[in-house]
Amino acid sequence: MSPLPDSGKLALFHGPGTALEIKSYPVSPLERGELLVKNVYTTLCGSDLHTYCGLRNEPCPTVLGHEIVGRIVAIHPDHSATDLTGQPIWPGDLITWTVFASDPQSINAQRGIPQKGDQLFKYGHVRVQEPEVFHGGLAEYCVLKPHTGIIRLPETMPVAIAATLNCSVATVAGALRMAGDLTNKTILITGMGHLGITCAAMCREAGASWIAAADITDQRLQQAQRFGADALFDMKIPAADLHTALQQHTNGRGVDVVFDMSGSPDAMEFGLHALGIGGVAVWVGAVFNTRRLQIDPEQIIRKLITIKGIHNYNFTDFRYAYDFLQQHWSTYPFSEVVEKEFPLEVVNEAFTYAVSRKPLRVGIRLE
Repeated sequence: MSPLPDSGKLALFHGPGTALEIKSYPVSPLERGELLVKNVYTTLCGSDLHTYCGLRNEPCPTVLGHEIVGRIVAIHPDHSATDLTGQPIWPGDLITWTVFASDPQSINAQRGIPQKGDQLFKYGHVRVQEPEVFHGGLAEYCVLKPHTGIIRLPETMPVAIAATLNCSVATVAGALRMAGDLTNKTILITGMGHLGITCAAMCREAGASWIAAADITDQRLQQAQRFGADALFDMKIPAADLHTALQQHTNGRGVDVVFDMSGSPDAMEFGLHALGIGGVAVWVGAVFNTRRLQIDPEQIIRKLITIKGIHNYNFTDFRYAYDFLQQHWSTYPFSEVVEKEFPLEVVNEAFTYAVSRKPLRVGIRLE
């Protein structure tokens, strides 16, 4: 096993309304089955911003950041030293990994939902308690737990693009799996943040016949068009007018599948109303407290509508996301997703920028 560094820096988050604190901690010896990674790049996800602003509760102090790319520093001898695709991995390899690790023998893992398995560990969501401190993206290092899904990345894939693979892109892959075969299907996507634009591109490559993008921001709607959307719907206009326009686009049939990436109750209700007979709604965005939805059960029954939720993803989704991004990162303008980069030392400026400007992503470059 390669020698370990003595110490590393991290940005400690103490809770909403307080500045992140840059501190140094010693790097502990690896336990059985662990890897040590030198973080190269981290993007600030929407959930990081929700935590920073107090819309989500996380145990504090913590190290935020879970959309991470890093290079392997050391591999414990008890690790298989292979990734999810069967490739061997070595110190120096560029990798990304699942946002979670869990017991593969647990009931939920065996049911195909390891992200809800027993002994769940989530990177960027764990309380800092010495000696276990390096488990987030806003740090120089990250210790990967046993049963973490790892994918070795090609050096040709830009790290700013690859960083989103293990959260946003993989979550969208899970949403498509929940929706089923999209060949020749009509699609509505509400919420055109990073999840939404990725969903548009992924639906296009999955064979959808028509893709509508809906959002309240003109800039994001225009961006959605470049990621495969055929029609744009401004959700600031009255819902009745939106529904009429959508019916005209679908010849009165309604859409086959609606993905909600926004978490907005109004958007989810609109999406249900937009579905045609046999339609499927996949909800992704509502991972924070919001009001209850108003649903007409008669319409759900008579139109044979199915509602599904997806939180995070499984290992199959992670591999699908990697295959998609490897093939199409240059097909669509993913290189424009990160609007601005910051070094770790000024991470507070990065959060201020992300909250005030609301770009798709802000990047933290760590090398």
